[in-house]
Amino acid sequence: MLKEARLLREKSLSSLTLSIEHFNRPWDVGRTDAVLMLLDHSFEMLLKASILHRGGRIRDPGEKNTIGFDQCVRRSLSTEGLQFLTEEQALTLQSINGLRDAAQHHLVDISEGHLYLQAQSGITLYRDLLKIVFNEDLRDMLPDRVLPIATVAPLDPIALFTEEIQEVARLLQPGRRRRAEVAARLRALSIVDGAMQGEKLQPSETALQKLSGQIGRGVIDLDALFPGIAAVRFVTEGTGPTVSLRIAKKEGVPVTLVPEGTVDSSVVAVKRVSELDYYNLRFSGLAQKLEVTTNQTTALITLLGIKDKEDFAKFFFNTWCYSPKALDILKRALQEKPVGEWWRQYRDRPAPAA
Repeated sequence: MLKEARLLREKSLSSLTLSIEHFNRPWDVGRTDAVLMLLDHSFEMLLKASILHRGGRIRDPGEKNTIGFDQCVRRSLSTEGLQFLTEEQALTLQSINGLRDAAQHHLVDISEGHLYLQAQSGITLYRDLLKIVFNEDLRDMLPDRVLPIATVAPLDPIALFTEEIQEVARLLQPGRRRRAEVAARLRALSIVDGAMQGEKLQPSETALQKLSGQIGRGVIDLDALFPGIAAVRFVTEGTGPTVSLRIAKKEGVPVTLVPEGTVDSSVVAVKRVSELDYYNLRFSGLAQKLEVTTNQTTALITLLGIKDKEDFAKFFFNTWCYSPKALDILKRALQEKPVGEWWRQYRDRPAPAA
């Protein structure tokens, strides 16, 4: 093994050990943040060690710094001759990384059961990767007392998320409105949901308020509120020190590689095939097929309200995708009057109210 890979693996193991230690501590001062940040760091170091061990590079030509977390995941997942990560394993990494971002840069309130789920699925993945890449057993590298991070795993992790939604509903009851706590709890759920859907962005206050409003009106269905979480299942095997917790996609719901360079996106996303097939046009594709400029395309989309109709457009991977129906409507519009007239109408329209 290369010396750099060995040192990175040792550093990774140190962070993992500290993450488990903080999880098992009998007090809560900084506990959640420490668990998430150290667990995330342990994986970045392990991925870099694994890439080097497999003959890959963790520095791009001419760059002083090594690649970041997302690039580590992408190379580990899709580089020919190097690949050792599955798409479902990438979902686990994205979830942990998104929660780490919130813990380090803002506020996140995560229940004990949810923290256990993230930590135990992380330990399972770490154990799997160590075996796959280095043919080593995690139990041989840590004392036995370190491995069990909890005595009992949740029997149904999906039910855990439903309980989280119900707790938010309780916090929203009259006389108990705790907006900051509600936002912090919904942020954790939204981050995990976004990670499943390939979204890198932290949820906006507007998005959290929308979720809060839905729950306040009695919407507690997981599929309606958090479709990314609802599209996967968590498989638990074993007990005690040998418990394993892994993310697995539901039947008929694929994990899709997000195109590199997609703004504010992670590496993989859970999407339904029918949706991807239906909304199969991006903005640039529309402009090319219409044979008009991008500004003129924006004008047509705006004036015809294309984004307001679900049959025509949907927001995927932090970008708008369009259906063949949208293309037909736009083509018909250009047959009715020249693009120049549409452009003048767009420029002359009243400014939106402040």
